[in-house]
Amino acid sequence: MTQKLALITGASRGLGAALAEALAPTHHIIAVARTTGALEELDDRIQAAGGSATLAPMDVTDAGAMATLCRGIHDRWGQLDLWMHSAIYAAPLSPANFAAGKDWDKSLAVNASATAQLIAYIAPLLGQKGQAAFFDDPRAGEKFFGTYGTTKAAQISLAQSWAAETAKTGPKVSIVAPQPMPTALRARFFPGEDRDKLAAPMTEAKRLLAELQLA
Repeated sequence: MTQKLALITGASRGLGAALAEALAPTHHIIAVARTTGALEELDDRIQAAGGSATLAPMDVTDAGAMATLCRGIHDRWGQLDLWMHSAIYAAPLSPANFAAGKDWDKSLAVNASATAQLIAYIAPLLGQKGQAAFFDDPRAGEKFFGTYGTTKAAQISLAQSWAAETAKTGPKVSIVAPQPMPTALRARFFPGEDRDKLAAPMTEAKRLLAELQLA
């Protein structure tokens, strides 16, 4: 395959899906998410626009599944050009002293532990010339955001360390900050806001890709 390859984790909805569609004209998309139906709808949209995708209905916290996926990418294509990591778990807002243990465990598993494992698996596929992108949402320290803010900050801290470590050798690791969008994640945090004033995911995806010099 001469077309570039883009792996998108968290591709079923919101920014991840928009990134997949925006990249599809120039990349074969490998779309990872838990929701099979949403991935199939994404695939329909990509195909309708003339692109192609490989669907991987998997949970990023399943280390065995992620290892199998990455081995499959290696065996089929040999490498990756791009990884965009938009997978995230948004725990319900709560005071720090009332945070549920199950929400903390799931947030830590998805937002931090899975990211660390994925970096280890995907780095060899990207090699020196590939590129990875992470999406910041700086909520650490805000009231009621203890669980989400802490684990999201841990994810971005991992990405920052990886970026510093590979600055001279590659792959290129970038961290960008999306504008507020009317996603399901944001609706959980701000259910009463005027969503018409928020940036459309596709508009934001194209802006971020331009910032990353991918469009």
